[in-house]
Amino acid sequence: MTMQNTPLLMSRILGRGARLDPEIEVVTMQADGTHRQTLKQTWDRANQVAHALNAHGIGIGDRIGSFMWSNYRHLELYQGVPSMGAVLHTINLRLSATDLEYIINHAADRVLFADEDLLPLLEPLWGKIPCVELLVVCRHGEGGESSFENQIDYEDFIAGQATEYEWPEIDETSPMGLCYTSGTTGKPKGVMYTNRSTYLHTLTECLTDSIGLSSLDALLGIVPMFHAMGWGLPFCASMLGCKQVMPHRFMTPDAFLKLMHEEEVTISAGVPTIWQGVRAALEAEPDRYDLSKLSRLTCGGSSPPVSMMQWYWETHRIEMLQGWGMTETNPLGTLSRKMAKRSHINISEEQQFENIAKAGLAMPGLEIEIFDEQWKRLPHDGEAVGELCIRGPWIASEYYNDPQPDKFHDGWLVTGDVAKIDAEEYLIISDRSKDLIKSGGEWISSVDLENHIVGMAEVAQAAVVAQPHPKWDERPVVLVTMVEGESLDRDAVLAHCSEIFAKWQLPDDVIETESIPQTSTGKIDKKAIRANLDDQGYKLPDLR
Repeated sequence: MTMQNTPLLMSRILGRGARLDPEIEVVTMQADGTHRQTLKQTWDRANQVAHALNAHGIGIGDRIGSFMWSNYRHLELYQGVPSMGAVLHTINLRLSATDLEYIINHAADRVLFADEDLLPLLEPLWGKIPCVELLVVCRHGEGGESSFENQIDYEDFIAGQATEYEWPEIDETSPMGLCYTSGTTGKPKGVMYTNRSTYLHTLTECLTDSIGLSSLDALLGIVPMFHAMGWGLPFCASMLGCKQVMPHRFMTPDAFLKLMHEEEVTISAGVPTIWQGVRAALEAEPDRYDLSKLSRLTCGGSSPPVSMMQWYWETHRIEMLQGWGMTETNPLGTLSRKMAKRSHINISEEQQFENIAKAGLAMPGLEIEIFDEQWKRLPHDGEAVGELCIRGPWIASEYYNDPQPDKFHDGWLVTGDVAKIDAEEYLIISDRSKDLIKSGGEWISSVDLENHIVGMAEVAQAAVVAQPHPKWDERPVVLVTMVEGESLDRDAVLAHCSEIFAKWQLPDDVIETESIPQTSTGKIDKKAIRANLDDQGYKLPDLR
């Protein structure tokens, strides 16, 4: 007996929830309340989007850019674009105009969907992104105009289109999603997800021993849909038939808590800074919100404080799950829960919190290893520290149109993280590649900042290091030595950086020093710089 060799296509699973439970709602926060539509309406409109794009001439493999918040129209693109065989390129709206111009051209996005309040961010790009043929404006009654010559309103774009589309039979390795990472030096790099990789990632993310998403859940995805495809959760929820709750542009703790309370949210996902803000709001008004339905919070992007995870459990009986991953891993790589094994059933609560302090266990189907500098595997003893590598069916094997051989070794993705693996197979991140700063879940390249600052005629040398920050985890600080006879103008340095970097990427402080410490090989000694800053009792201002 042989089995059917059915291609793993997203079109086979994304409409499932709408078929099984058509009246469940998709709720989006708006300035004047909430927008509501059913799962069936969402799927019907996703089909209409596909027809409208097809009528425009979009075919299999063409890239469609989305410059949008997390809302119902973005979800329609998540469902319709991959199902028709096109590629959804979710664009990080926090990037600078320089990076936006590069990635839109590199992806060759033919159509761009944008929320109306974000149109001013696109204005500097017109005339510089000739690949874009059409701008589809998503209006929410808030105004916002664009000077782009060929534009149409989203509702006009899909009006009159049929609500059933004959999804094409394509190869399961056909691309369906594209995300760019700025996690390394140089230009952003594109990670192209395939139907097969995302199909398998979607199934795995719903496993009980993973995030455990269920059709019974009401999901509030706070992680933006432009950030590693919302960690894949919109695909999971569409497949299962969850209620989906979306914050749109209202990214404040009070907005999140209002949605959790009013929509009876059971699970939410975001970076640690989000959960720190939500905790502060709850502590300020402990009786304002009913969170009795909320059972778990997924935390990723950077390591959350164990004290915060304990607070949520002890105060509200909400379990925090810590996940590790990257854009290149689709993104789910490992996950940590209070009890993740049969043998943990009788462990103490203290031991449970020791577990979730770790980055977690590899998801089924994935392999993680640590290697030394000679690419020899290191023991899983919780002591040996090495280069973290990962491989599996939803792990990137190359970057889109941008070979980076140093990022891949013998079938493994070289993550750039330095880690340990203990005897129970838990991953413990020890450190990240020295030159990267992770602020609020977003990467900042210290080398790119340094290179740009040294481009100023008055600056002789620059070193950018991460400093701990209570809200953003890390923020960049720059040390500069000046050319003889020149004096530091801090505002001029920041203005120079703002030419190509987004506001959140700018250094929080610029410090003049007579000399910058170097290692024995003549490299900037960032470890010594951090130690000196700490010894000086340097306090980081919150300038963002």
